[in-house]
Amino acid sequence: MHRSGTAMAWNVFKFCTALRGLGSIMILLVLGVVGVTYYAVVLTNYGPALSQGGVDSFVALTILVLFHVLLAMLLWSYFSVVFTDPGAVPANWRPASDEERGESDPLTSLEFVGALNYKYFLLFLFYTFLETTLVTLVLMPHFIAFFSDEEIPGTPGTLATTFLAFVLNLAFALSVMGFLIMHISLVAGNTTTIEAYEKKTSARWRYDLGRKKNFEQVFGMDKRYWFIPGYTEEDLRRMPELHGLEYPSKPDFDSQ
Repeated sequence: MHRSGTAMAWNVFKFCTALRGLGSIMILLVLGVVGVTYYAVVLTNYGPALSQGGVDSFVALTILVLFHVLLAMLLWSYFSVVFTDPGAVPANWRPASDEERGESDPLTSLEFVGALNYKYFLLFLFYTFLETTLVTLVLMPHFIAFFSDEEIPGTPGTLATTFLAFVLNLAFALSVMGFLIMHISLVAGNTTTIEAYEKKTSARWRYDLGRKKNFEQVFGMDKRYWFIPGYTEEDLRRMPELHGLEYPSKPDFDSQ
């Protein structure tokens, strides 16, 4: 019985390890959605409108500039997440409740737990929500036109691409909105998804420094860099965990 349980655990672990290969597929999926959206917004609908002149050209230019700015920030944040090592849980880590019961020796130091790219991930969610919402709004008139009696310009291929882009971006906007709200609440309490379970077992979360300082723990203290997937040299100096160093507890900026 014990042997079969061990074999099952090993098989599950092997299966989870194999799932890492899906990372490349997910990258291709994201790029595919971006490609379909770009074709529908820029090449099919609003790019050609630039040559019409008047108000239509101004509206099209405004939409295209905003679309490209958000797209650039989205991709910058996304690839910052993909190519930044998030860190790892220390091998001898135990929840605080276990340490208090004496089930493990107290740790003298902790490596930073899986949050080295957390800011980049949050920015990716933020810009994805803005971009997909923008695309949903600008393609909505074209989507509604599908169900009207008026004649719609374009080939069946361009019309199908516009329809698909609208549906995909609407779905992404709704799903990312909920995900973003959840992570905003985690940041407000200075809690990562990994620490959410430990927080439930603690009467008072010892890492909660107040919403302002909790926000600065993730996004840094320089407001100019809050919406950029990067940190200033000063923030890097104040946040030693970003260098992969060890620290006794979550850093408090006031104590630096």
